[in-house]
Amino acid sequence: MTSDRTTPTLAQRIRYICGGTLPPSMREWVIRDLTGPGAARRYLLRILLPIIPPLCLFLLIPGPLWMGLAMMALLYLPLIYFTVALMYVFRRARLAKHGLDPTLVDARERERSATEREEYERRHGRA
Repeated sequence: MTSDRTTPTLAQRIRYICGGTLPPSMREWVIRDLTGPGAARRYLLRILLPIIPPLCLFLLIPGPLWMGLAMMALLYLPLIYFTVALMYVFRRARLAKHGLDPTLVDARERERSATEREEYERRHGRA
């Protein structure tokens, strides 16, 4: 019965967020998750939010508040930078891990480029 589901259960979703794969029946859901609207936002939230509670442990270190905040920032700011920088690579790897074509990440960009190209050619009398 669980093999024909098209959306993951809570346990499957947690496993997926932690890097696991979902059954083949959920491939469409994986594609929408990694390439659909809001994919970048979901990716950033899944990586950047869970790390905040452990970083708050720095606030327990004796000393001024700014020192704990500075230590948090020293770890969190590079994390933000590398998370954003590796977003494309990570999404492609997740698609490949699920047995899907990694170029699906570029599908919306190719669509947008084709639309812009058509508008350009129509504007300049080439179409």
